[in-house]
Amino acid sequence: MEEFEASESAKKTKTIYISTVFGIAMVLLMIGLLGLILVKANNLSRYVKENIVLNIFMDDAAHETDVLQFQKQLDGNPMVKQTQYVSKELAARNLQKDLGEDFVKFLGYNPLSQSLDVYLKADYANNAGIDKFKAELMKNPLVKEVKYQQSLVDQMNQNLKSIILVILAFAAIFVVLSVALINNTIRLAIYSQRFLIKSMQLVGATKGFIRKPFLLYGIWHGLLGGLIAVLILIGTLYLAYQQIPDLVILRNYTEFGIVFLGVIGIGVIMSAVSTFLAVNKFLRLKIYDLYR
Repeated sequence: MEEFEASESAKKTKTIYISTVFGIAMVLLMIGLLGLILVKANNLSRYVKENIVLNIFMDDAAHETDVLQFQKQLDGNPMVKQTQYVSKELAARNLQKDLGEDFVKFLGYNPLSQSLDVYLKADYANNAGIDKFKAELMKNPLVKEVKYQQSLVDQMNQNLKSIILVILAFAAIFVVLSVALINNTIRLAIYSQRFLIKSMQLVGATKGFIRKPFLLYGIWHGLLGGLIAVLILIGTLYLAYQQIPDLVILRNYTEFGIVFLGVIGIGVIMSAVSTFLAVNKFLRLKIYDLYR
């Protein structure tokens, strides 16, 4: 009979621990998904900003060699991500494609100017940064005019900022809820062991001795929960890339690694802290309080 009761108790304990691990994993999965959304939103913001083009129209008297030399200078500017030279002939071909007719043949000459398409780094892709860069460009005698869509840049930055703030607000709320859920899950698991904790205490075991195995289990459960969540996140990313191939342009393995390590770290830390607090609670309880 004693062996049967011990076997049933072991099965019950294993079931509780398994449900605890999966409960932690599901909460960490949601945290991880939110983290990936933040990473994707940040990468999308950077991608959009770095695709804003500044059209620098060169003076009609400027020689191509001088323009190419100026392009090299721009490539060395810390604000510039990349540049592209557009000759008069290339500009004419591009416009012919857009218009659907040969305007050069109609006019008898090519009225377009050679130009440079400049793409700034994301940190400088705002109206203040672009206006400062534009003022510097206009000091060069080779530059005739600099054009960009100012209203579009301003609206884009405002929209991206609002989206990221909303996501951060949801993230903060969800992290608080996640902490509460993991804490309650672990407290319920420790609650089932409250008589064992008190029995060890009554036979003279120190608090540190009693806490140690529970903390080790807590860390192990947090680690397992984090690994399960990461595996599901990897599978989710794989399916997302299969369904939406264009997401590849926003892929950043370093940031993904940080999110995955963060998920595992959060799982281990939250599980260890919750276990420590739960065990301490039952260590402080009187015997008659265990039945409440």
